[in-house]
Amino acid sequence: MKVILKDNIENLGRKGDIVEIAPGYGRNYLIPKKLALEVSLSNMKMIEMEQQALKKRLEKEVLSYQELIQQLNQTTLSFVRKAGEKDIIFGSVSSSDVKEALDKVGFEIDKKKILLIEPIKRLGNFTVAIKVFHEQQAEVKIEVIKEEEEGKEKKKVEEENVLEEKKEIIESEGKEEKEK
Repeated sequence: MKVILKDNIENLGRKGDIVEIAPGYGRNYLIPKKLALEVSLSNMKMIEMEQQALKKRLEKEVLSYQELIQQLNQTTLSFVRKAGEKDIIFGSVSSSDVKEALDKVGFEIDKKKILLIEPIKRLGNFTVAIKVFHEQQAEVKIEVIKEEEEGKEKKKVEEENVLEEKKEIIESEGKEEKEK
């Protein structure tokens, strides 16, 4: 049985496609739910007009999604995790972690659209694909940093600040003694 799809149906086709399906699937599911129409001349003409309108809308949507893709391609997310000696982190960075980080940055991305094949379990830099619009994807850069390194850097900065404060105190005490 040949039908014209009225909606995008995963693993079957897109709106306006003519597909060959099992007769029972068409009669019992697709046609009653108004997801498809049987192929006929009048239905073909109606679908052609809808496809022309759909193409115009798609062109506008693609332009708006191009800007989002560019913004996502420039985004870098950092995750701080505890790690062992061989740079294997305890736990992982999963797609839900990436979604939360993107939400904090201001992107509303569905977790299912984050194409992370398996959770990240090592330190380093990675790129994760995000499905934005149909086949168009963006790539977000992700860096996983060892927690101890960040702590050491903070300690160094704190120690430098303390040393500078001590120098200033010693210098101010030396000026006061000279004035006396």
